Amino acid sequence: METKEWTVRISLAEDGDDTSARATLTTGDGESVTGTGRARRNPADPSQPRIGDELAASRALADLAQRLAVITSHDISESDAESPAPTRSW
Repeated sequence: METKEWTVRISLAEDGDDTSARATLTTGDGESVTGTGRARRNPADPSQPRIGDELAASRALADLAQRLAVITSHDISESDAESPAPTRSW
């Protein structure tokens, strides 16, 4: 069995009540995909930067997952176009 390792790095930046996040997945062969997310604290809520970090990071990861799914769908379509349709013998 072959084991592969992909790395996800999350970068967070805060600007006042706004937090932005970038989640970048890097494959073993150096390809990368990046998702982004943002969070904004409601002025009526107490200041808890950790919550903004968590929310922005979760949104960046969700965006990353969606982007990876789109890439996968595209790769499947290309793969199907390159290979002949299977024949059935029944």
